[in-house]
Amino acid sequence: MGACLGVCSLLSCVSCLCGSAPCLLCGCCPSARNSTISRLLFTFFLFLGTLVSIIMIIPGVEKELHKLPGFCRGSDSVLGVQADVDCSGFLGHKAVYRMGFATAAFFFLFAVLMVCVRSSKDPRAAIQNGFWFFKFLLLVGLTVGAFYIPDGSFTSVWFYFGVVGSFLFILIQLILLIDFAHSWSQLWLRNADESNAKGWYAALCIVTSIFYAASITAIALLYVYYTKPQGCTEGKVLISINLILCLIISAVSILPKIQEAQPHSGLLQASLITLYTIFITWSALANVPTQECNPTLLLRNSTGSAADPQLTTWWDAPSIVGLVVFILCTLFISIRSSDHTQVNKLMLTEESGAGAGTEAAAESGVHRAYDNEQEGVTYSYSFFHLCLLLAALYIMMTLTNWYRPDDSLQMLHSPWTAVWVKISSSWAGLLLYVWTLVAPLVLPERDFS
Repeated sequence: MGACLGVCSLLSCVSCLCGSAPCLLCGCCPSARNSTISRLLFTFFLFLGTLVSIIMIIPGVEKELHKLPGFCRGSDSVLGVQADVDCSGFLGHKAVYRMGFATAAFFFLFAVLMVCVRSSKDPRAAIQNGFWFFKFLLLVGLTVGAFYIPDGSFTSVWFYFGVVGSFLFILIQLILLIDFAHSWSQLWLRNADESNAKGWYAALCIVTSIFYAASITAIALLYVYYTKPQGCTEGKVLISINLILCLIISAVSILPKIQEAQPHSGLLQASLITLYTIFITWSALANVPTQECNPTLLLRNSTGSAADPQLTTWWDAPSIVGLVVFILCTLFISIRSSDHTQVNKLMLTEESGAGAGTEAAAESGVHRAYDNEQEGVTYSYSFFHLCLLLAALYIMMTLTNWYRPDDSLQMLHSPWTAVWVKISSSWAGLLLYVWTLVAPLVLPERDFS
C-alpha cells in the first residue's frame, strides 16, 4: 500500500513538471506569483548551464574531454585547423563555448516564441510558465547537439557574439547597480527622516567611506601591479582616465543644482559606482596581452601547459568577482522589479498587485504559485529571455577569460578587444549615471521620481 502511494506521489510530481508552475511549490514554501516562479526556474536553467561549464574547465575534467568522440582528435578540424594539431589545451575553452551556444540558443528560442505575449490568457503563456521537464530535455538536446558543431570558423565567429553580448550585459549590470544605489540611498534617508535618528546618517557616511577607501586602495594596487615606471602606457592612461571620471561624477552628485532637483542623490551612489568602475578597470587590465604589464596574464599553448606553471587554470580574481556579480544581477532580474518607474519602463518589468490570486491562495490555505498575469503580464517575456541570453554570453566570456586562439592557432591569448570592450562599457556606465543626475534639469517637464 505504501509503495502504491509512493508511486502516485512520484507521478504527481512528474505531472507538475510537465504542466504549469502552480504545483511546483511544496507545502513549506509560501504562496508566490506565477511570474516570479517562472523567472526563477529559467534562471535555474542558466545557473545549471554555468555549473556544467565550470565543471568542464576544471583541469582534471578538461583532460578527460578528449575521450568524447570527435571532440579533439578524429574530427575534421580542431578550432579551425586540421586534426593533427594537439588540441588538449583548448578542450575547456571549446567546451565552454559549446555550452554557451546551447544556453544562448535555448533562451533565443523562447525570446522569439514569446514575442507580444500580453497576458496569461495567451496560449504561449502556458509554455512560458509550465512544461519544465520538456524544457530541460530541450536544453539537454541543444547541449548535446552543440558538441557536434563542426569547428571551422565557429570559435572565431562566436567569440564576437560573446563580446557584443557581454558588453550589453555589462550595461544591464550597470543599470541595475545604479537603480540599487538610488534605492539604497532613498531608503536610508527616508528612515532617517521618519525616525529622526542620526544613526542612519552615520551609517551612510560609514558605508560611503568604506566604498571610497576600497576604491582608492584598488587604484593604488592597479598602479603598482599593472604599470611600470618605464612603459605600460596604456594601463597608466586607462587607470588615470577612469580615476578622473570617478572624481567628476562624485563632484557632480553633490552640486547644489543636482541636490535641489534630486534630494536623495549623494556620495553613496557615487561611491558604489566608483567602486564598480574600478572593478571593470581591473578586469580590463587583466586582459592586457603584455606579460610585463599584466602579472595575471595566462598563456596556454596547444599542449595544455601554461607559460607559468603556477597558472594552470582558467580562474583569476577578476573572473571570480565577475561570476559573483553575474549571479547577483541575474537573481535581481528574476525576483525583483525596480522602485523607480523609469527603470521598470527601461527593463520592461512592472510587478502588479497580487489581486485575486493572493486572496484565492489565502482562502484555500494551499501553498502554490498563483496566476497574477490574467489582466496583463508583469514583465516582458521576450526581454527577460534576451537578458538571460546576454547573461549566458557574458558568463561564457568570463569563464574563458575572454581568451581566443591566436593566428597560428597554437596558443590561446587575450586580445585587446576584451580590454576596449570592458573599458568602453565602464565609460558608458559612468555616462549613464551622470544622465540620471542631470536628466531632471535637462528635461524638467518629465517625471523622474
